[in-house]
Amino acid sequence: MPTAILTGQPVPGSSIETDLRSLGFDVRVAADAAEAETVLAEVPGDERVALVDARFVGHVHALRLGLTDPRFPLAAIPGAVTARPAGRQALTRAMARENSAGGGTTLVDSLADRILTALDADGTDVHRPELGTLVAAVPTDPQARNEARQAVADVDDEAVRLKSAVKARDGFFTTYCISPYSRYIARWCARRGLTPNQVTTASLLTALIAAACAATGTRGGFVAAGVLLIASFVLDCTDGQLARYSLQYSTLGAWLDATFDRAKEYAYYAGLALGAARGGDDVWALALGAMVLQTCRHVVDFSFNEANHDATANTSPTAALSDKLDSVGWTVWVRRMIVLPIGERWAMIAVLTAVTTPRITFYALLVGCAFAATYTTAGRVLRSLTRKARRTDRAATALADLADSGPLAQGLAEALKKPARGLPGFTAPAVALLGGLAVVLTSALTGFGGPWPVVAALAYALTSGLAVARPLKGALDWLVPPFLRAAEYGTVLVLAAKADVNGALPAAFGLVAAVAYHHYDTVYRIRGNAGAPPAWLVRSIGGHEGRTLLVAVLAALLTASQFTVALTVLAVAVALVVLVESIRFWVAAHQGGAPAVHDEGEPA
Repeated sequence: MPTAILTGQPVPGSSIETDLRSLGFDVRVAADAAEAETVLAEVPGDERVALVDARFVGHVHALRLGLTDPRFPLAAIPGAVTARPAGRQALTRAMARENSAGGGTTLVDSLADRILTALDADGTDVHRPELGTLVAAVPTDPQARNEARQAVADVDDEAVRLKSAVKARDGFFTTYCISPYSRYIARWCARRGLTPNQVTTASLLTALIAAACAATGTRGGFVAAGVLLIASFVLDCTDGQLARYSLQYSTLGAWLDATFDRAKEYAYYAGLALGAARGGDDVWALALGAMVLQTCRHVVDFSFNEANHDATANTSPTAALSDKLDSVGWTVWVRRMIVLPIGERWAMIAVLTAVTTPRITFYALLVGCAFAATYTTAGRVLRSLTRKARRTDRAATALADLADSGPLAQGLAEALKKPARGLPGFTAPAVALLGGLAVVLTSALTGFGGPWPVVAALAYALTSGLAVARPLKGALDWLVPPFLRAAEYGTVLVLAAKADVNGALPAAFGLVAAVAYHHYDTVYRIRGNAGAPPAWLVRSIGGHEGRTLLVAVLAALLTASQFTVALTVLAVAVALVVLVESIRFWVAAHQGGAPAVHDEGEPA
């Protein structure tokens, strides 16, 4: 149980002890700073500890934000400072220095605020939550105390808490059609002890049932699928709002939320394709194309953000224009909607599923996602070309990890490292694009079973090695990972379509889904500062160039039916390896007390 050390005797009529206990703290009282240091030393080092001025006046939610957020080693609000185990040493050191400086016998000034000053002097990073209209104060006289209490009474603590549960930046559909009531569902869940992970799992199960309904191929099944998909999205919004409402952030929760979103959407694509097949319409190529396009869109987002995450002198006239447009209210919503974020995308899919056919649904999805991808990628290319930025080694490492190069590309990159030094800065994305186009177009323009796709795949491996031969710090080097993803996924799609036998495209769908999971998992590890997947994992599944070459060789050596079986086996093998390692890693990270995270990035 976390411990709150109350410095001084509570003022008559104060609710501070009750408030702290309601937040799960064991409250202990220290008469002065010296006694507070003694009590601090007695608290086990693996528990959270907080120093709170007994004269504190404020909202309970202000205390919750300042003292219970699991994401930060150290945090503070006026009159209170807290440390998780990772920040305990810094807090103990600051307390000892404060007492040795002669502040151990008086609490006229707030001890917590003096400790915070000492932490700042050490250069220690202390999180200070935005309180907005919430009150957190240490009044020093009766008049100030009465004014602070009146300020507390004037602000509805619960209303602020509910409002802050909603993501600050979200899409139009989510903001106006879901969040106005999903926040109340989140509060209902919190009051019944439900966790965000349980709501996330419920969202996944609802989406899988929706996919099963779509797979029936009946109009009733399609209508039920659309309704259930919206219900799944409501729960998907609720889990994040529950996490913010109750500050239940975790490493495992962030991973589940992100990966389940992709699993839900792609499972639904498969359900639509199965339902269409029951009606005599084969749309597996469209389903796979939608998954490829959506995954590549996400890789563009991830790569661009990682390339510029900590870039210095990071300015751009294009970015400045974007900021100006954001100052005009209606343009904000238009720009958020045209990129087809998850809320708008799922709403469109749900409605079209209910009232049209799977083929029309996929056509609309492909057109909408293609337009969104063109819009966002063009804007980011313009920003990159006009931006004066110096990319860091961390950004280059992240892009190299996102490239997912296997032994073949890595070996070629090492051999080409010296010749690559003298090449122009645009070489990496250019050769990645040309190599990818070569293997995809060759596979599309030649007959199934011919040798030319194998030759093109070998050339693709060479260009892939050249693309990553030097650090990816160029203005457009963030395009390398999405070009490589498009090449690998596109080759699998084209060769499966050229096989022209039952089961080939569903098998390719399974293979791309397994590989895409591996690529998403890489992103979430990088975002969580956990590093890339282990090198043995990347080697064991061949890297993008190894898998592309293997699929091309299988198409050249096997009959179409045998090729389908081989794709199925490969999909199962890749899925087993990446899932087992991924689950092992994230569960171990959660149990090992890895820093909690919560992604508030752009709508996916």
